[in-house]
Amino acid sequence: MLAIVLLSLSACGTTPGCRAISTGALGAASGAAIGAIAGSAGLGALVGGLTGVVGGAVTPPRVAYAGRSPICY
Repeated sequence: MLAIVLLSLSACGTTPGCRAISTGALGAASGAAIGAIAGSAGLGALVGGLTGVVGGAVTPPRVAYAGRSPICY
């Protein structure tokens, strides 16, 4: 489920750096929420953020593009 969410969020932005920033932030937030439920919000934020950064950086904009990122332009 996390992979599906990250792949759909990685469609924001036009450059790899922009997608890495936006998906890293979203991954950290969702990871912290899941980690808080499981007992370690910090670890969840770390894992979610790193997964988001990697997912956003490696996804080309031609594959999935959901418009401009709200974080970077």
